[in-house]
Amino acid sequence: MMNRRFRPSFWPTLITVPAVIFMLALCVWQVQRLHAKEAMIAERIGRSEAAPIPLPPMGANVAAAEFRRVSLSGRFDHAREFYLAARSQNGNVGYWVVTPFVLGDGGGAVLVNRGWVPDERKLPENRAEGQLAGDVTFDGIIRQPQRKAWFQPDNEPKKNIWFYLDPAEIAASSGLPVRQDLYFDAVKTDIPGGFPIGGQTRIYLPNDHLQYAITWGALALALIVIYVIYSMNGARTEAPPRKEEP
Repeated sequence: MMNRRFRPSFWPTLITVPAVIFMLALCVWQVQRLHAKEAMIAERIGRSEAAPIPLPPMGANVAAAEFRRVSLSGRFDHAREFYLAARSQNGNVGYWVVTPFVLGDGGGAVLVNRGWVPDERKLPENRAEGQLAGDVTFDGIIRQPQRKAWFQPDNEPKKNIWFYLDPAEIAASSGLPVRQDLYFDAVKTDIPGGFPIGGQTRIYLPNDHLQYAITWGALALALIVIYVIYSMNGARTEAPPRKEEP
């Protein structure tokens, strides 16, 4: 007859305990990241759906107003378009069309990301209906200047190919007197001809932290079970023979 007792050994314990603590710490961290991401998404939704605010003046805290709507009036300078490459829409690769917008109240000019176009509609003559002429009014979402990510190539101003939207770099390369502390994403509206497609603001962020937390928690639990089973099997002992009564 075999008796089983829990008898942990040194090396399996030395390896298992830190590993379980590490996995549980990652599980907790992913839960914290989940709550932080949910709060960030909720804040972006609330700001973008709120009533429009006045255009922040030069020197204002743009970060505090990012994702808020502003009603802009003026005219587009379609002769000076800029193109952000490698932008996708429903799995199709194309460009974002960024156009200077001259404010009607004499407040200078700002850059507006009018939206996405496929490769074959990049050139203005291939989407002439969407080149809004004259004075227009539309809602734009305030955005901070983009910064180059580590995996992004450098902008190519001479080819008018941009990979991140930095108004200061665009102003320096083109000589246009546009505001450099912000730009705008045009909200999605009906555009003659259908292009550019507005509403390119990234409100909803990838949020897979719950499944990551479950994964790390499940791995920690599995390792604990394996450790217990191993310690039980390794502690098998022969039960002493039972004495027979005379």
